[in-house]
Amino acid sequence: MFKLLDGPQTLGRGRTFWSCFLVVLAGALIYPVFADSYDVGNFSYFLIWVFMALGLCLMWGYGGMLSFGQTFFFGISGYAYGVLAINMGGGSTTIAALVLSVIIAMIAAGILGYFMIWGGINGIFFGIVTLSATLVLAFFLGQTAGPEWHIGTARLNGFNGMKGMDPLTVGDFYIEGSALYYVMVALIVIVYIVLRMLVNSRIGNVIVATRENPQRAEMLGYDVRKYQLLTFTIGSGLAGLSGALYTSWGQFITPSSIGLPAAAMPIVWVAFSGRSDLTATLVGSFLLLFGFQTITVYSQQAALVLMGTLLLATVMLAPQGFVLGIGKLVADRWSGRRRSGANPALADISRLQSDET
Repeated sequence: MFKLLDGPQTLGRGRTFWSCFLVVLAGALIYPVFADSYDVGNFSYFLIWVFMALGLCLMWGYGGMLSFGQTFFFGISGYAYGVLAINMGGGSTTIAALVLSVIIAMIAAGILGYFMIWGGINGIFFGIVTLSATLVLAFFLGQTAGPEWHIGTARLNGFNGMKGMDPLTVGDFYIEGSALYYVMVALIVIVYIVLRMLVNSRIGNVIVATRENPQRAEMLGYDVRKYQLLTFTIGSGLAGLSGALYTSWGQFITPSSIGLPAAAMPIVWVAFSGRSDLTATLVGSFLLLFGFQTITVYSQQAALVLMGTLLLATVMLAPQGFVLGIGKLVADRWSGRRRSGANPALADISRLQSDET
């Protein structure tokens, strides 16, 4: 198990990394004690979207499948949660509604992924098909304003969005505020650990090999289509988890959270962070969400312009991602210092090289 956590497919490894991880986790756990309820609620909102980013990192960074469909599965799961929570009566059934909505999103991903992957759709066409599915869903939900558009007692309400569902509830206790924040932190830790173990396992090695050279992986005896479908389903299921949590958090969902601007956001988060590493995606996505929300308070247009500028800068200056690049630089410097400290001769060589430059 520990070998999988510190495998070669992830950047952060060793005692130093995990010590920093525990320090950050401890800080996250004590944060609500010192912060006001409004800030705690905002941080819960930021964490909700991180699942979507981690799912795209798995698909795009490790699996080589650029998907614009994260908000497609976000919307399917979000609306499914609303429909199920309303028709099941709310209360403690909201936990079951959450689980079922994520399963529905994964089933939808399995069906769409099957036809795309077994149909030979890859590369840029993979992104085009997933984007088309996203836009179709957003357009469809936008024209469901009439009273005839309902599932049981749950009305879809068109552009006004679905509302009236209960938040996550256990017994008579609503999971809101600090409770929701702690649930988000726990889920983030669980998902992050499980994904690290996945990408460092034999399955993860095959997924990466499929990204690098699918023909070679297939010649080695692996059915690359099965691994691609597994990767797409898991990544889309994480987007569905974000959708269900978002709907339960705000007790509403609208088609605007699915459309083109929303569909482009996960691409920016993951590209800026570093799509080939889970830790970089986790840290970078949270920082971008925090900055985007802060700027949106003053100007939504300025926030969108900033996201576009960051994507352009990433493509031109740091294709591997800014956060990942900084992380590798710090790791290299740290490992260089440790080697020099362990061997005085290496320290002398490093000093001579710096003098020559």
